[in-house]
Amino acid sequence: MRLKIGIFDSGIGGFTILKSLLKTRKDVEVVYLADTKRIPFGNKKFDELRSIAQEICTWFGNKNLDALLIACNTTNACALDILENNLEIPCFDLINSVSETVSKQIIGILATPTTVRSSYYKNVLSIKKENLKIFQQECPELVSEIEKNKLNIKKINLLSDLYLKSLLKENIQELILGCSHYPLIYNVLRIKVDREINIIDPSEALIKKFNKYFPIPKNYCCDDINYDGVSFSVTSKNEEFTQKVKYWLEINKEIRLVNLRSKE
Repeated sequence: MRLKIGIFDSGIGGFTILKSLLKTRKDVEVVYLADTKRIPFGNKKFDELRSIAQEICTWFGNKNLDALLIACNTTNACALDILENNLEIPCFDLINSVSETVSKQIIGILATPTTVRSSYYKNVLSIKKENLKIFQQECPELVSEIEKNKLNIKKINLLSDLYLKSLLKENIQELILGCSHYPLIYNVLRIKVDREINIIDPSEALIKKFNKYFPIPKNYCCDDINYDGVSFSVTSKNEEFTQKVKYWLEINKEIRLVNLRSKE
């Protein structure tokens, strides 16, 4: 029996969750939604994000999903309750998942401005573990740079140095990549951070939690990643997204253009 899974993000950040999922199992069909018309989510206001979350619920509502993987930390921080209450299916989110994996006391978090200002990461981590020292850093320009058709490595390096500077001064022991886009530049960040500092990709914690809830059947583990069961929908620029899928996932896929405000 195949599980039908929804994944949504503002853009390509959800690729990190998609790849983490498909690395572990092949008994899934995935409906991937990117709200490219309103990217980036990380600079939007709280109320707007909650309105977007409601539209996402409506769009996924008739897709007969078995579960939803929330691939956007900012929506996670501002509208998790809307997603859980409206869809009435298991919803797996990045922030609560990663909070169960933190093992050190001095934690650094790279995230979008809205995620940082929500304090959701800080609150959830503090509930899970006592006496944590948590330092957060807003990264307002990273998502826009990562979303470009061709990465400007020089600019990515400059921004990474800028955003890491204050966290490294605090002698952090673990670094959480608090936006699903950031693991896409993991190799850049890894070079800049001492090897003793553990860099955490929340997508791995999310998929671990998902696989615990939906155990992998025998003979359904993966040797390699297969995207045959994945469909992609975007709210704008589907041709541009086709190129991004080809660049990041090394596949050719038809990208469907959808309107979240219509009853499809």
